[in-house]
Amino acid sequence: MKIFGHKWIPSASFYKINILEDIQRTPPNGILLFNSLKEDIEYIDYCLKNALLLAIEVEDITEAIFANALGIKYIFIESHNAKEIMSIAQHYLFDTQILVKIISIEEIESLAKIGVDGVVFSEAIKH
Repeated sequence: MKIFGHKWIPSASFYKINILEDIQRTPPNGILLFNSLKEDIEYIDYCLKNALLLAIEVEDITEAIFANALGIKYIFIESHNAKEIMSIAQHYLFDTQILVKIISIEEIESLAKIGVDGVVFSEAIKH
């Protein structure tokens, strides 16, 4: 399991992208984080064509399937969707890694038991 944003583990940071200039301001080792596949598809396409590392927040299985098909490296899901989306990801052998935002270290065990690829503390997300 990957852990982003915990003080014990060095990790990359995710940078929220709202406008094109945000992409240009992101450090070379940063991971671009988009809010919506539907709303941000033009920026996502630009980033994929330029081989940039991407993450996207998804709300359901369909968005997760599209994110994987596009080749997005990470998807952020809500913990209440984790079991269902992980089942689909494992069945279809997603290359995309499934991450869940967490607040507390106590959340890690239950997410590990359902096979989530990683967790993200808020410290790893830059605005």
